[in-house]
Amino acid sequence: MEQKTKVHADAGMQDLVITREFDLPVELLFKAYAEPELIEQVMTNPYTTAKLLKFEGKKHGSYQLESSDGQGKVVFRANGTIHEFSPNKKITRTFEMENTPFGVQLEVYSFEPVTEDTSRLNMHVIYESAAQRDEVLKLPFAQGLNMAHNRIEDIMGKAAKVK
Repeated sequence: MEQKTKVHADAGMQDLVITREFDLPVELLFKAYAEPELIEQVMTNPYTTAKLLKFEGKKHGSYQLESSDGQGKVVFRANGTIHEFSPNKKITRTFEMENTPFGVQLEVYSFEPVTEDTSRLNMHVIYESAAQRDEVLKLPFAQGLNMAHNRIEDIMGKAAKVK
């Protein structure tokens, strides 16, 4: 099955351009990145439970997220600083995975309406080097991102039907 999330990586470059269209209005898509309880739901999967330890959704804000396995052991922790937070339009932040060889990356998320009921997420992710980006691409990065985006569509689509 073809992945809806598209990852574009030019050879020798240190960035990625990621796009995904959602069957969600832009306001609902943005909420999945802006409301702590929704972020936790999206980041939780069959193998781990996510907990947002800190989230300040504002300019000069910060966040810290961790995931634990079924026994409560922390298996993933990430944090960063939010540089821009424009509701329904844009989030610019840093992202750093702790206890990994990967450095800090810069992420620019642009949210745009396509129709009244659909929207597009454009992500520009910049790594410290092309080599670092290429190491990330060796991981099941695209598949994991596609799964997270599928969860956003599922969770937010159900939330829209409830209201």
